[in-house]
Amino acid sequence: MRNAALVLGVIAGIVGMIVGFFGYGYTVAINQFGEIDGLAAQVDHIDRVRLASVVAPLLAIAGGAMAPSRALWGGLLMLASAGLMYYGFGFNVFTMFPLAFAGLGGLLALGAGRPDEARAHF
Repeated sequence: MRNAALVLGVIAGIVGMIVGFFGYGYTVAINQFGEIDGLAAQVDHIDRVRLASVVAPLLAIAGGAMAPSRALWGGLLMLASAGLMYYGFGFNVFTMFPLAFAGLGGLLALGAGRPDEARAHF
């Protein structure tokens, strides 16, 4: 379960980085060049989108990387990533897979109650 959480967290982070590049870049482009009537308008909460663009993929990758050794911490980071991504971007066609992967990876990591090693992580 922890290896599945690792893979899901890393994939969620990579896809989240792509979404984040476009989200952050879109807000910068609209600030730089202005809105285009009927085509491109600025988002309501610029700082929310920019924060989610940077932090959410970072949390997903870090959580996935921590899942094999520290499943509790990794699972919490991946769930935080999914929550922040939903808060910043909402649920749409571009965020459905990173949200689902980070959320499922977080649940799998939390579900791995006992590690293979003798020390417990709870």
